[in-house]
Amino acid sequence: MKININNLGSGITGTSQSSYSYYSKITVKEKFELRSLFDRSVNYSWVKRDGSGCVLACKSLRIPRCVEKNRSLEVRNFTEEQEALVVKSWNVMKKNAGELGLKFFLRIFEIAPSAKNIFPFLKDSEVPLEQNPKLKPHAMTVFVMTCEAAVQLRKAGKVVVKDSNLKDLGSTHFKYGVADEHFEVTKYALLETIKEAIPEMWSQEMKMAWGEAYDQLAAAIKAEMRQPS
Repeated sequence: MKININNLGSGITGTSQSSYSYYSKITVKEKFELRSLFDRSVNYSWVKRDGSGCVLACKSLRIPRCVEKNRSLEVRNFTEEQEALVVKSWNVMKKNAGELGLKFFLRIFEIAPSAKNIFPFLKDSEVPLEQNPKLKPHAMTVFVMTCEAAVQLRKAGKVVVKDSNLKDLGSTHFKYGVADEHFEVTKYALLETIKEAIPEMWSQEMKMAWGEAYDQLAAAIKAEMRQPS
């Protein structure tokens, strides 16, 4: 992530999207080179309000999980509206979680065939992926865990994973050499799987809601990716 901060003022009082005179500007840009699938930018402005201090105005649709100035301001984003979209779509999908989980993983391997080497039960297997008896149960477990983590994110106020914990997930991902690129491929595959599962419900807002929930799950796992003690 690249962050450019120029001429920031002082006396921050909160966040706002009101029309004030621009005081300074932050540009947050995340760019991923993987097949040019991931390229997103977010613009903020610190604006001065009648001499009473500065507020942070977001000029873009997506707000990153955390923006900080002098360790005094944190902006988090998973709104009630996003929660409602995630819950509504998951209620439709969960009855087909097994099939959707398999599609999810097959999409990952379609984009990144080498990702199969991360999984011991696939690495040296000559059985076609669709017929591997261990893939579908594992794929369903991961898909359900990911979706249910999204559903409870706002209510819990943090990432919670079912039938596991973040420390164990982080250690496992570290052990098998999962890299940032794998998380991005997984995100793309997840969003495409959900899009195909609920075409009538799909929208840019739905995409942003699931994308934000996944980003927070991925960040929580990455934070625990270290050698087991």
